[in-house]
Amino acid sequence: MLHDPAQLDLMFQALADPARRQMVERLSRGPASVSQLAEPLAMSLSAVVQHLNVLEASGLVSTEKLGRVRTCRIEPKALSAAERWINERRLAWERRLDRLGDFLTETKDET
Repeated sequence: MLHDPAQLDLMFQALADPARRQMVERLSRGPASVSQLAEPLAMSLSAVVQHLNVLEASGLVSTEKLGRVRTCRIEPKALSAAERWINERRLAWERRLDRLGDFLTETKDET
């Protein structure tokens, strides 16, 4: 999933919305029904379902319907893929900054 740019785009697009981030935050504590996710949000149940559809399409959330209750769960592998992508960029910049620091230290001693 990490090397699929389209999937990564969907994940970051899904996380760009504050309501969806709030849902992901809630689901990180454990599964929840759509009604439980909707409770703290100032939006209709149908709007919550639309947000959940975006999260589900991104791979961040999975849902299962048992009877009349739709239960949502976080997909840790998807979050791990986004985390790996961010960490790869962070590590690259840390290496560059370390090299810059070494260079500045070396040139300071020369002057």
